[in-house]
Amino acid sequence: MQNILEIAKQFYRLKLHQPLPKYKRFLFNRIKNSKAKITGIYGSRGVGKTTLLLQVLKELSYKDEEKLYISCDHPLFQEVSLFDFVDEFSKFGGEVIVIDEIHKVRDFQTQIKLIYDFLTIKVYFSGSSAVEITNADFSRRYSMYHLPILSFREFLEMEEHLSLKSYNLVEILKYHEAISNEILDSLVNKKILKYFSKFKKVGIYPFYFEDREKYVDRVYENINTILYTDLVNVVKIDAQKIESLKRLLLSICVSNPLEITMEKLAKRVGITKPTLYKYITYLSRAELLHHIVFDAKRFQNLQKPDKLYLNNTNLFNALCINSNRGTMRETFFVSMLYKQHLINYVTKGDFLIDEQYVFEIGGKKKSFNQIKDIPNSFIAADDIEVGFGNKIPLWLFGFLY
Repeated sequence: MQNILEIAKQFYRLKLHQPLPKYKRFLFNRIKNSKAKITGIYGSRGVGKTTLLLQVLKELSYKDEEKLYISCDHPLFQEVSLFDFVDEFSKFGGEVIVIDEIHKVRDFQTQIKLIYDFLTIKVYFSGSSAVEITNADFSRRYSMYHLPILSFREFLEMEEHLSLKSYNLVEILKYHEAISNEILDSLVNKKILKYFSKFKKVGIYPFYFEDREKYVDRVYENINTILYTDLVNVVKIDAQKIESLKRLLLSICVSNPLEITMEKLAKRVGITKPTLYKYITYLSRAELLHHIVFDAKRFQNLQKPDKLYLNNTNLFNALCINSNRGTMRETFFVSMLYKQHLINYVTKGDFLIDEQYVFEIGGKKKSFNQIKDIPNSFIAADDIEVGFGNKIPLWLFGFLY
């Protein structure tokens, strides 16, 4: 075990010499200042979990020899007990360890529990959203954080080297005009719609800023890695079924959200309806899809179709050539709200948020006709810089985190 520890330290020293981005994502301070003995961060591939943990490790006030980073996708850790390894590091003066890709360890739940119960070392770990690491047992014992895709606010900060505030939903609904003007005043060229159009096409994953030319190719590679590695190895889905999952994603990419029923979608993909629902669960957990149900369907057995959206607007570029503009707008709205809010769809308007706010999504000419008699109803309008009354710029919902 000492030999493996020394090799791991060598890899860590190499990792230390790799440059890290200066920009720190919105969870940085919360994770760095976590008082928990074990802190976990989960999210889809490409959202910056490894970078964030390395940034945290670099700024923690421990001596270099007391800190260690390991990645469980390295062959070194495939046949080693994670508990025994961390125990060995602790015995030789280790105080804090970052364990990346913990889901690659076969019995990681048991290993983490043993570390929690018997060792005093501080642990940060990352895991894929495709894995069930948010169950009640994990939530009770460990401090868990979800790292989503970049928000529009974060993209603007990285693109223009700005510092911008985030706002909660109530603040946006009440003060959107003042907030929009404040944000516009912070931009040198004031062209918020230009940035927003760009963000919907590229820039949702932080690796955009590493290689802009190859970004769409990397998004496509990301999709394939999630399907062929995470879902095959973690969820244990048959590799032969992956093509059905890809056909499912492509079908959603070229369809309007309610254009196709589950029966028709199952037939198009070539699978049964129960299998389709199982695949939707897998893809939602892996953060490739959003599955939105009809509001009243939560309480009654209604024959209402569900709405399926790609996880974010950048996936359209990687999966299909032509996409519906209305679907792109709705996809953006859902992708920015799902982290913090309950989303359902309704007959009047497009979405019901937190069981109290109704939103209609559309262009700048969208009227209130469909929702005029509904209390707490709003239009999220594309192609406008500043709203008025209950008409709010769609881009502003990218400032929720």
